[in-house]
Amino acid sequence: MEWLSAENIVAVGTAVLGIVASAGIFWYERRVPRRKRIGYRVQMDNPIGDDVRSGRIGRRLGLFDEAPDMTDATLVLLRIENDGSQGIGRDDYTSPELHGLTAVFTDRIIRGVSVTQPTDSDHLMPHFTPDRGFGYSGNTLRIPRVPLNHGEHFKLLVLLSGGDVGREIRIVGGLHDGEVHPNRSATPDDATPLFSRASRLITIMLTLSVLTLATIVVARDDTPPPIGCAKGSLRVIGSTAFAPVMQDAAKKYEKQCEGASIAVDAHGSTAGIRELDGAGKDAKNGSPPVLALSDGPKPTDMPQLKENRVALVVFALVVNDDVPLRNLTTSDVRRLYRGEITDWKQLGGPDLPVVLVSRDANSGTRQVFQRRVLKRGEIANSSVDCLHKDDPTAKVIRCELDSTDQVLSEVAQLKGAVGYAELNRAEGAKGLHILSLDAEAPSVDAIERGVSPYPYREIEYAYTYGQPAATSLASSFLSYVEKGNGQDVIRSYGHVACYTPVGMKLCA
Repeated sequence: MEWLSAENIVAVGTAVLGIVASAGIFWYERRVPRRKRIGYRVQMDNPIGDDVRSGRIGRRLGLFDEAPDMTDATLVLLRIENDGSQGIGRDDYTSPELHGLTAVFTDRIIRGVSVTQPTDSDHLMPHFTPDRGFGYSGNTLRIPRVPLNHGEHFKLLVLLSGGDVGREIRIVGGLHDGEVHPNRSATPDDATPLFSRASRLITIMLTLSVLTLATIVVARDDTPPPIGCAKGSLRVIGSTAFAPVMQDAAKKYEKQCEGASIAVDAHGSTAGIRELDGAGKDAKNGSPPVLALSDGPKPTDMPQLKENRVALVVFALVVNDDVPLRNLTTSDVRRLYRGEITDWKQLGGPDLPVVLVSRDANSGTRQVFQRRVLKRGEIANSSVDCLHKDDPTAKVIRCELDSTDQVLSEVAQLKGAVGYAELNRAEGAKGLHILSLDAEAPSVDAIERGVSPYPYREIEYAYTYGQPAATSLASSFLSYVEKGNGQDVIRSYGHVACYTPVGMKLCA
C-alpha cells in the first residue's frame, strides 16, 4: 500500500486538525470564559428537625432539641470557590453594597452561620466581620468581598428553619470581567471540575474519532470489501412473512448498485426450498441465481442447500376483535388446534364458533407454529372458503390460505376467527388483536433483553444451492442483507439481525 497517498494524507491531516481543535476547546474553556469566576456549590442540605416538610423524621439531643424553632430546622453547607484562571480581589466585586455577594435561601429563615476554610487559607478569616458586611437577616446572608486566589475556597455552614429541604439556594452578585455561577456537587469534597461536562465529552469524542479514522484509513487493506456491488439477475423466493423485508432490501440494493435486478417471488418457505433444490440439481454449472428464504431450518434430505442465518423473527397468534380474550395458555392453544374447543365460551369468551384460519403446508410460519407451540401438526382442513364446512363431520371450520396477508385479512373479517402471522405485520392490522401466550406478550425488545421466554419465534434462514461465486449477485446481495445496510432494513421491520452482537446470541 502507498503510505503517501492522497487519502492517507487527508486522513492524518484530519486527525491533526481534530487534536488541535480539542486543544483549542480546552484553552477556550479554561482561559476565555473563566478569567475571573466564582462558583458555588450546595454540598449539604439536610433536615435536623422532625417536621414532615423537611423530608424525613429526625431525632435531636442537646441544643438541637432545646433551641426554639428546631422542629423544622435544616443545615446547609455552602462552598464558595475561585474556579477561574485568575485571582479575585476585593475590588473585583461589582456589588454597590459593603458586602460582595448575597446568598438567598428560599422560604427559610437563617438562624446562624459558621465559616470554615482549609487549613492553608487562614488569611481569609479576617474578612468575615460585620464591618466588612458579614451578616444575615431573614432569608439572606451577606458574604464579604473575600479575595480568593486561583483554586481557593471557603465554606459556610448555615442553620435555617421554616422551610423545606431542597428549596432553591442562589447566590446573587457579580465580578468585573467575570461571573458568579452555580457548580454541580456530588460529595462534600468533590474537586472543582477542570471544564464543563459537555466540553469534556466533545473533546474526548472528537479526539478518539479522528484518531480512529486515521488508524483505519492508513492501516486498511485495499482489497475490495466483501459487500461490493454485483451485476446480473437474482430471484428471491420462499417465506411470505419475510418477503416485505427482502423487497425493501432489494430496492435499496438496486438503487445503490447499477446493473443489478432482484425479483422477490414468495410462495412459502417449503415451496421456496424445494424450488431452489430443484433449480440447483438442474443447473449445469455452479449455483443458480436463486435465494430461498425460510422460516426455520430446511429438511435434512437437502444436503446441497447452504444455510445462512439472517434474522430472528417473532410470530403471533391473532384473533378477531369480536373475541375479547387477550391471553391463552399453550394448553388452550393446543386444544383449539386439535378441534377440542369449538366455541369461544369454552375459554371464557363470547358465544361464537371457533374458526381456525391457517396457512398452507408450504408455509414456514405454520411449521414454526407447529414446531414451537403445538408440538404436533394441525387437524385436517375442513373448508375452502373459511365459511362453510366441506366436511360435515369436522368439529370446527379450518381453512388454509396462501400468504400472511390473506390470513390477517380473513381473521379480521370473520367473527370468531383465529390465526397466526409474523408479529410486525400483525401489529399493523385492523379488525384483530394479538394474543399473549402463557401471559407472555410477543415482544422483540423483551426477547433481545433476554427477559422473555415467548416461544413463537424462529430464525429466518437464507439458502443457496452450494456456495455461489464470491463475485455473483447472490453472494453480494446475501452479504448486503446479512452484514451490510440490509441490517437496517431488517431492524426497521421489527426483526433482529443475526450479525449484530445481540443477534449472534439469539441466532446461535
